Amino acid sequence: MYYLEKIKQLKAECEREFESFRKTTCCFTGHRPQGLPWGFNEGDERCLKMVVVLEKEIVKAIQDGYSVFISGMALGFDMICAEKVLELKTSYPHIKLIGALPCKAQDKLWREKDKERYRKMISKLDGVRCIYDDYIGAKCMLERNRFMINNSSLVIALFNGKNGGTKKTLDFAKEQGLKIVVLEP
Repeated sequence: MYYLEKIKQLKAECEREFESFRKTTCCFTGHRPQGLPWGFNEGDERCLKMVVVLEKEIVKAIQDGYSVFISGMALGFDMICAEKVLELKTSYPHIKLIGALPCKAQDKLWREKDKERYRKMISKLDGVRCIYDDYIGAKCMLERNRFMINNSSLVIALFNGKNGGTKKTLDFAKEQGLKIVVLEP
């Protein structure tokens, strides 16, 4: 009997700790370059304006007590968010950036310059959660997105209103009761 009671207490403690972690964690979701008006050109005026708004939202999240940020580390919005959090660590050294990778070889088919950028950022992460060893199709991305939502209480999204992975992720975030900030591309 004593051990069962002790296990219940430990379980309750773990659940409180997890909820505390979740309350201070924010994740990002958004489109790949192909779904963005500026494509791969992050020097485009529209992208630069979005990055200014993104920075304001991340700083607001930090001021609201968020200290852990999770990025899926995909091309497009994910990478922009990861870079912005890494930049903000100079002003807010207590914040952490976690990479949630769908599989180990996420960058396998990317252009060489994108692979270099990705690997440079991976080396600066405070932690990595890799969902699968190998790519097994869209299920990798779906489970990565669910991992991010299940471990966050805030999501900052770049969403163009179209069906796809970002919409599915936002729908799941709504179901889970997350606070959602949507930026428009």
